[in-house]
Amino acid sequence: MNYSRKNKANIFFSKSIWGVFYNPFYIIRKELYKGIQNYSKLFQGKILDLGCGTMPYKSEFCNVTSYIGLDIEVSGNGDTKSQVDIFYDGKEFPFENNSIDGVFSSETFEHIFNLEEILLEINRVLKPDGLLLATCPFFWPEHEVPYDFARYTSFGLKNLLEKCGFEIVAYEKTGNYFIAMVQMQALYLYFFINKIPVFSSIFFILFISPIFIIGSILNKLLPKFMKRKDLYLNNIILVKKIT
Repeated sequence: MNYSRKNKANIFFSKSIWGVFYNPFYIIRKELYKGIQNYSKLFQGKILDLGCGTMPYKSEFCNVTSYIGLDIEVSGNGDTKSQVDIFYDGKEFPFENNSIDGVFSSETFEHIFNLEEILLEINRVLKPDGLLLATCPFFWPEHEVPYDFARYTSFGLKNLLEKCGFEIVAYEKTGNYFIAMVQMQALYLYFFINKIPVFSSIFFILFISPIFIIGSILNKLLPKFMKRKDLYLNNIILVKKIT
């Protein structure tokens, strides 16, 4: 499944409220921005953005002195908007031990086949008590194929991070069972209208926007017991290096 990142990155990463009229990722993106903004202000000094791509969240880290984009070459997929500063071999970071104040990685872990090895590498380059903020999907279609390798439950992600020398500081699930279904219904329709660009904008406003708007309103009105958290969109986790 190809999301045409080269041509549509700005639309897909939009955090504008008006995205309800043009962004097929409106709900998942809104929730990701909210979660990242909750913790980005904690980061200072030299920050590494692992799997940075086009660096869509760089502006959220306003207290840092250095923001470095690190990625493997294959993940760029020829994207001319890519802002990678340093490419690495997918195994070893080109940084010294205890040299980085914080690491941010959004929607990258699912594309790393050797994730435990990379988490140990993150631990190596982080300074003592250095922070790692990561997001990764739980309920989402395969994407950037064939480099989509995994989905992590909250339990699996926490266990893996603790195994690699990190302490859990904060953890969030974005969305819930109901709002995840709303996002997927909208995305399902978008995959069809995306093939007929002449009518796509009109179709989006007439059929997809109402799904987002009505779904968002209902999500606020529904009682808590109806908004189950065993199905959700993304993991957002903040950890610090302890070993």
